[in-house]
Amino acid sequence: MSVSPSVSASADTTPIRTTTPTQADLLDFVRRTAADTELIASLPLDPEGRTWVRLEGPGGSEAWLIGWPPGTGTGWHDHAESVGAFLTASGELKENSLTARLPTDGWKTLELTEGIDQERRLPAGKGRAFGRNHVHEVLNESTEEHAISVHAYYPPLPRIRRYSRTGQIMRLEQVERPEDWQ
Repeated sequence: MSVSPSVSASADTTPIRTTTPTQADLLDFVRRTAADTELIASLPLDPEGRTWVRLEGPGGSEAWLIGWPPGTGTGWHDHAESVGAFLTASGELKENSLTARLPTDGWKTLELTEGIDQERRLPAGKGRAFGRNHVHEVLNESTEEHAISVHAYYPPLPRIRRYSRTGQIMRLEQVERPEDWQ
């Protein structure tokens, strides 16, 4: 796996080599992890709600293996200042996203411009990387089949902003911190 190196100094001014995973590194990680059939098969699946297991991601990133029962989704959200990647390991997921960046702070309600919506179908083996403040929702639209996906974020998620959407109106509903979901 390739990572983008950076150098920092410790208190005694001796350089310490650290690595910062890029979006490409995270996508490579989720692709390799999703190919681990034993790991994917080990995830307990619940017919009522999503299940997840935290994984060790590359370079200090946060990673998750997530099971999606039929008809479940995340709702609209972002990952704050983290970059990320996710890939469908089994089943199929749909991602709805915005092609424009929203302001990160100082608003409660926005009217979105026409034409900024994007839809992706992500069958098993397909995924994507994304940058900071990427707003999207992920759905398992199947009525019968679970989906399983692998996700990775760097830096580890500082917060998730959750939104509601009616037509072109987007509202900030909640800000979650790591202690809310771990």
